[in-house]
This record gives sequence, C-alpha cells and structure tokens, in this order.
Amino acid sequence: MAFDAVIVADSVSLIGDRLTTLEVTLPRIVLAEFNTHRVFSRNSASSRAIPVQKQLERIMNDPFVPVYWGANQSGMQAEAELTGDAQQVALNEWLAARDAAVEHVKRLLALGLHKQITNRILEPWMWQTILVTFTESENFFALRANPQAQPEIRIAAELMRKAMDESSPVLLHEGEAHLPLVGYTPPRERFASEEDWQDAQEMAEFELEWAAANKQDAIRVSVGRCARVSYLTHDGQRDFSKDIELYERLVGSGHMSPTEHVAFPNFTKDGESLWSGNFRGWKQFRKTLPNESNYGKVLQSLAS
Repeated sequence: MAFDAVIVADSVSLIGDRLTTLEVTLPRIVLAEFNTHRVFSRNSASSRAIPVQKQLERIMNDPFVPVYWGANQSGMQAEAELTGDAQQVALNEWLAARDAAVEHVKRLLALGLHKQITNRILEPWMWQTILVTFTESENFFALRANPQAQPEIRIAAELMRKAMDESSPVLLHEGEAHLPLVGYTPPRERFASEEDWQDAQEMAEFELEWAAANKQDAIRVSVGRCARVSYLTHDGQRDFSKDIELYERLVGSGHMSPTEHVAFPNFTKDGESLWSGNFRGWKQFRKTLPNESNYGKVLQSLAS
C-alpha cells in the first residue's frame, strides 16, 4: 500500500453545498490525528476485524516506513533530518523493531490470543484505509496540509485536496441521494487487467441505473459498502443482497456510523443551508433513523 486519496462520491446541491466522500490511505500512526476532526464522518478498517495472518503478511511485505527521519530536538516539529549513515541505521532499527513485534505476535497467536489484542502490536507498521465524508474541509487543510504538520498526515491531506481540486461534483436535486460506492469504478491501476477494469465500469453503469429505480435499496447497499470501507475489501463481488444484509445487521445492532455517508440536499426554499449532524447543506441518512443517537432506547424497547 501507499499514500492515496481517491474520491468515491462527489456531489453538489442546487445552492452550491458540496459533499465529498474519499477513500484515504495513510499510516496507522497518524489515525488519531485524522480522527480529531469532528466535521468528518468516517469509517476505517479495524485492527479487531482483520485476521492476524493477513496483517503479518502486510507488514512483512509492505510495512509503513517513515517518510522523514527527523532529528531529535525540542518542540513538536523536527526541522532537520538525520543524514548519511544515521538515516540508514534508523531504517534498520525501524524494521528490526517490526521483526521483533512479528515474533511476539506469532507466540501470542500460538497461545490462542484473539486478534483484537495481537494485531495492536503491529499497528506502528500498518497502513490504514479510511472512508471519509464531509462538507467542511477548510480547517482540516489549513492545519494538516501545512509544513508544521507531521509529514505523514500532511502528505495524506495534500492528496485529499488535490483529488478534490481535480474532481467535478455531480449536481443532485431535492430527494436525490449521495451514494458512496454505488456506481463507482476505482482507478485503473487497482485492477489486475484491462478486462477486469472494463467489467467494473460496466457494473458501475448497471448500478447507477438500478439505483435510480430502487432508491431505498440503493441507500442500504451504499451503507453496507461504506461499512466495508474499501472497494477492494469486497473481494471483487458486488452482491446487493449481501450489502443489504450487512446494513440490516449494523442498524439492528446500533452501529450507525456507516449510515452517515449517505445524505440528501438540505436547504430551505429561501436558499439557506441547513445543518444535519456534522454536514452543512446535506441531511444525513442517519438522522432519518429512529433512536440513531441512543441505542440504549432500542435495547429498552426490546426488553419491554
């Protein structure tokens, strides 16, 4: 894996409010910094969910390695970088620490320890994929696409901004839905062959036609896919019934965050943008669901 930011849905309302969903890949070590931005609706791959063997393969074959070997100094920014042999030694030590972590994980795995613990040891060398949807981005880019930001999150932020600058959002009218990962084709380089890419494009065209005729099911499909975070985690399968089944399981158990990525234009007849959750000018699908903010009420109703 590598740093990446790809738009999977980009919409604009009649009054000009833009809603964008990106699939972002960055190092796990800066995930906490990314998550401090509360204007973002996001889902990301969980260390608890990915099998340990798969994680071991990933960090052995493609570990995250720092892009800037900053020299130690006071303060939060490393203005100078290690040079010469020191930089190579630092790289060697970084990878040696990975190798040691892998050995400890293997021992814990042999004991039968669950992946929700063992995978945590591997996190410094992991890449993280995040699906993020937002209407507000100015503050994020001001802080993170900034020379003072840690290089690993700055690179991700700059790629996000570049993707947005190069994208033309689709105009959606009242009642139409922003549907990430429905009718979407990933970039050509993600496919093993030209034929696979062409098949994906044909499927995307079919999905758009289907979504127009099956609006409620299309919303559920989009939510299910957002919960999987990445197109590539779908194992090449585009199964509406499985997506809807996942949607029902998530909502039924109170896991509402994937429902935030789907939204509808939201403004008054006088052209005033309305807020819904952390979106301006767009109503989150989540806000249309009963008890979306308190699963405890659902449990109480089930118990009564």
